[in-house]
Amino acid sequence: MVKVGDIAPDFTAEDDTGVDFTLGSLRGRKVVLYFYPKDNTPGCTQEACDFRDHSPALSEKDSVVIGVSTDSVRSHRNFKSKYSLPFTLVADPGKEIVNKYGVWVEKKNYGRSYMGVARTTFVIDEEGVVERVFENVKVKGHAGAVLESL
Repeated sequence: MVKVGDIAPDFTAEDDTGVDFTLGSLRGRKVVLYFYPKDNTPGCTQEACDFRDHSPALSEKDSVVIGVSTDSVRSHRNFKSKYSLPFTLVADPGKEIVNKYGVWVEKKNYGRSYMGVARTTFVIDEEGVVERVFENVKVKGHAGAVLESL
């Protein structure tokens, strides 16, 4: 997994509008890059809505929120519209970004093993260096904790 002090791996992938988004284009601003398992699931919806609700305060800190999951562009577009999310969602159906960041992991649920996204948030500074990593994120209070860390 990408660690504090590492240069955040750059990537280019389609966003929720179907346009290529490049992480490196945000140099000069702080980036809250959060990885989540799936659009329209209870925990992921709560996390996205919490980031939405904290969006004005995050903007005051000159930071930008970017969400990444392995869902499709279409799924992201619908999720963003349904919950009025004011930030970019990046589609990673080929799992290239989640693998670069080390958040595509083996998970266990009711004795069954499967691969999935570990809910993780990276705070990246203006120079592209990872400043903070929130692993095994518990949704409740997470967006507020990220804001406090800025």
